[in-house]
Amino acid sequence: MQQSLPQISIKRAYEAPDISDGTRVLIDRLWPRGVRKADLEIAVWLKNVAPSSALRKWFDHDPAKWTVFQEKYLTELHRGNDEISSLLNLARSEKITLIYGAHDKIHNHAQVLRQFLNQTLSALEQE
Repeated sequence: MQQSLPQISIKRAYEAPDISDGTRVLIDRLWPRGVRKADLEIAVWLKNVAPSSALRKWFDHDPAKWTVFQEKYLTELHRGNDEISSLLNLARSEKITLIYGAHDKIHNHAQVLRQFLNQTLSALEQE
């Protein structure tokens, strides 16, 4: 029996938490500016699923660099680490919301990470 794909949402850190978020996972290397820890209501902070500091600084939220940023970040994600494995396991078992601090809702690493998680989990389901 085929399982359904996991529910993975994304949400800015500046948006209010909601019960429908499921498990909230902060996916930034840096804490979001101006947000108190108590207000964010995260279950876990996985800094090492975020783009490397060098890639983040190079991208600098410049939409003109978006396509190359996606490719480079996906390369980093495919290298894997313990936090990526933990996030994949979490996403397999429950609804998660990836929390990020970027202002741009389209050109941000949460979009790339969600795509990576969905594709990876879909491939694992087909094995």
